[in-house]
Amino acid sequence: MPNDARVIPLRPVKAVPGPAREPGPAAKEPLWRDVVGDVLRRERLAQERTLKDVADAARISMPYLSELERGRKEASSEVLAAAAQALGLGLSDVLSLAQTRLAGLPRVKPARASSQGEVRLAA
Repeated sequence: MPNDARVIPLRPVKAVPGPAREPGPAAKEPLWRDVVGDVLRRERLAQERTLKDVADAARISMPYLSELERGRKEASSEVLAAAAQALGLGLSDVLSLAQTRLAGLPRVKPARASSQGEVRLAA
């Protein structure tokens, strides 16, 4: 009896562009929370500190800080300032590092309108 179960992946399957395939999907700009989370994680690891240590210093829960670092949660300005301070940084330092990281990423071409009024990403 064949297995007719349909598997739905939890995360999108990334296409691997190759010579015999169509070009890969257009690059998407990263979410702000992903960039800020990456900055927080990199700073914490550069200081060789644990999630618990930084979370305690920031007075936020360790699971919540982990979610912030992974870009799963959007931090309020108060929480972001507390996490920055726990790392010995100012809020402006974290935002500047995030902006620098964004500026170093490849740019996504702006959408253009087709003759029928549809908006498509430029190739």
